Amino acid sequence: MVEVTPPVPADSSPGWAWSYEGYDPAQERLRESLCVLGNGYFATRGALPECAADAVHSPGTYAAGCYNRLESEVAGQRVENEDLVNLPNWLPLRFRFGACDPASPWLTPDTHPPLEHRLKLDLRAGLLERTTRFADDEGRHLSVRQLRLVHMGDPHLAALRTELTAEDWSGQLEVESGLDGTVANTGVARYQQLAHQHLTHVHTGEAPGNDTVWLRCRTSTSDIRVGMAARTTLDSGGDAVTAHRPGHVVSLLRPHLERGRTVTVDKCVALHTSRDPAISDPLHAAIDRVGRAPGFAELVRSHRAAWEQLWRTCDLEVPGESGRILRLHLFHLVQTLSPHTADLDVGVPARGLHGEAYRGHVFWDELFVLPFLNLHFPEVSRALLNYRHRRLEQARFAALDAGRAGAMYPWQSGSDGREEAQRLHLNPRSERWLPDHSRLQHHVGSAIAYNVWQYGEATGDAEFMHTKGAEILLQIARFWADAATWDEAHQRYRILGVVGPDEYHDAYPGAARPGIDDNAYTNVTAAWVLARALDLLCSLPEPRRRDLFERTELATEELGVWEDVSRRLLVPWHRGLISQFAGYGELAELDWGHYRGAYGDIRRLDRILEAEGDTVNRYQASKQADVLMLGYLFSPPELHRLFRRLGYALDDTTWQRTVDYYLGRTSHGSTLSSLVHAWVLPRVRRSEAWRYCHEALAGDIADLQGGTTGEGVHLGAMAGTLDLVQRGLTGLEPRGGALRLDPAPLPELSRYELSIRFRGHWGVRVRLTTDDVRITVPASDREPIDVAMGDHSVSVAPGETCRLPLGGRGPLSRRGWAP
Repeated sequence: MVEVTPPVPADSSPGWAWSYEGYDPAQERLRESLCVLGNGYFATRGALPECAADAVHSPGTYAAGCYNRLESEVAGQRVENEDLVNLPNWLPLRFRFGACDPASPWLTPDTHPPLEHRLKLDLRAGLLERTTRFADDEGRHLSVRQLRLVHMGDPHLAALRTELTAEDWSGQLEVESGLDGTVANTGVARYQQLAHQHLTHVHTGEAPGNDTVWLRCRTSTSDIRVGMAARTTLDSGGDAVTAHRPGHVVSLLRPHLERGRTVTVDKCVALHTSRDPAISDPLHAAIDRVGRAPGFAELVRSHRAAWEQLWRTCDLEVPGESGRILRLHLFHLVQTLSPHTADLDVGVPARGLHGEAYRGHVFWDELFVLPFLNLHFPEVSRALLNYRHRRLEQARFAALDAGRAGAMYPWQSGSDGREEAQRLHLNPRSERWLPDHSRLQHHVGSAIAYNVWQYGEATGDAEFMHTKGAEILLQIARFWADAATWDEAHQRYRILGVVGPDEYHDAYPGAARPGIDDNAYTNVTAAWVLARALDLLCSLPEPRRRDLFERTELATEELGVWEDVSRRLLVPWHRGLISQFAGYGELAELDWGHYRGAYGDIRRLDRILEAEGDTVNRYQASKQADVLMLGYLFSPPELHRLFRRLGYALDDTTWQRTVDYYLGRTSHGSTLSSLVHAWVLPRVRRSEAWRYCHEALAGDIADLQGGTTGEGVHLGAMAGTLDLVQRGLTGLEPRGGALRLDPAPLPELSRYELSIRFRGHWGVRVRLTTDDVRITVPASDREPIDVAMGDHSVSVAPGETCRLPLGGRGPLSRRGWAP
């Protein structure tokens, strides 16, 4: 088991605070990612304001959906990449002893190693506090305390308070507060050979008065205009002097400090882009907003109030260190996907708004995110599904270009929904650029369909399901029906030339074409999509059904094909187990002991083998859970029903043997792998489940993937751990208008409580103990909730609590409840 030493709690609320002691350049980027502040509209990394981007620091501000496309030349080829743009840096605020002396050095932890240094992240309030003590060559000591927020109430505002204390001297200090438009996307080392200068036409100026400066620019190809304004004030008064450098604008302040006295510098910033509604110009909007913004104390008050509302909506009470980590995960999830996201045209960025890894693209990670959001912020889930619906036409074009019907969603999506997966990727071990076939992961379409269905089950939103949801589901089903080809020898339909969740296997050994055949996960989920599309079409009101058939030119004959394919897709087997794909069992066995002994960490086994001149395609070795993903998506009864529909017998023993087989052949090169194992194992190998739960929780805080967290957190894995305690261990499943439960608690996570929102009921409490599950429905005038576990069910009216005993220790019961 991986040993994790998390940051020490900073105050009397250990479940709500994270602290880092001392300055450690090697840990700086990790801390910047884990100390990101955001509000769903934009986020800023936890970089030190006085430090510019370099090998140690990676300041970055990213607005949801702000992409730009650039061309680069690598390995003799022209490639095009779209990136989430690093916007102008609003943080810069630096200081030095003396005034008007350009020879005097600015104080940073790199030029003046701090005597003390501490970062404290207050999760409850959404505040980042930094304290540092500096000393110069003359023995003068300066104490610095900073408090930072990205406002959760007003999504366009951020603020920074800096308190400077002269401990043992008196004299002048020079403070420079500015905006920096010279930034670039340089946060990921392996992208350094790619073009990264996305901002152009940078102009700066000052607003009327002496305390506000502004910067405007635009992205070079997407032509998104950005406006930013900063108001800097000094509590001791005095005018600021504005200075301009290419791409920068700064306000210079020269306060006089007395021994033992503190001066306070407040910086308030507004950010707007041309993607915003209800503005005429982003620069005018930014200047106006920052001019009307209240002082720092009032900003903190309203910011705290907004966070308090969020915490009430997604209350989670898990004891111990697990609960503290889960709160951190929830904090970062909500900072990326908050209620403000409901007003935006954006998807789920796989690395949050926390860094530049994966170029800010939208993958299938929403599969691990939306099931949690559905039960807390369904309006956000709907917005994220609307992002997919707006790009349905582009997905249909992609299918058409590939010679297919329906919609083929891209593996990586950005601004307009075209395929953004790179054609080449760099192996940092060998320094070779290699073909990238990840665009063959067409199972992303099934993930989107799954989220549409789960959203409908959790919310009962018939309006969405009968319109946009039905259109998405229908077109994905259409693609799968057309992608399946009949094989006379097998008397089955087959799906050929794909890549499954296990990205290690993108071709057969020595094959001339990429892709593998009959990936079990792909085929089973395709069958599920086809079955659900048929169910939804049957449930539609006749007028809507007629309109949908006409609009999509859907022929009745197609439905017969869907039915047939959904029952006769091939699932490969070997040794009485589900094969990851056809031929998997014929691949060579890997000498796992040799590679662990030679390399230690072999999570990225693909890079290791390629650097040796070998390929992981030759071996029964997986990057992450592939077949086991079926146990993540579907409860055991539903998975058994799916296989019966396909004409296969899958019992508990066969499933357990399948799980055992892949446990020993997975390197966990993805943070999602431990999560999926943590979800599946409590029901088949309980004794090993906690190991994977522990790794899933530690994935980012301990940077288990070896430096990747510094490039941005793994949002799907973070959200997945939240859903593990929400749905995984409770077996909670919104289905057919009811809440169904099938608990499988672990000794280490057997007693906790959470709040969910279900079909119009706010604050439904779910309490798991070693003895029972209790569901409390707050008082309201809404209809009762049906709750079921096993063969028992009960209707729970508002104001009542139902008790569901574990282990057959008695019948369901209910009682009145007073809030």
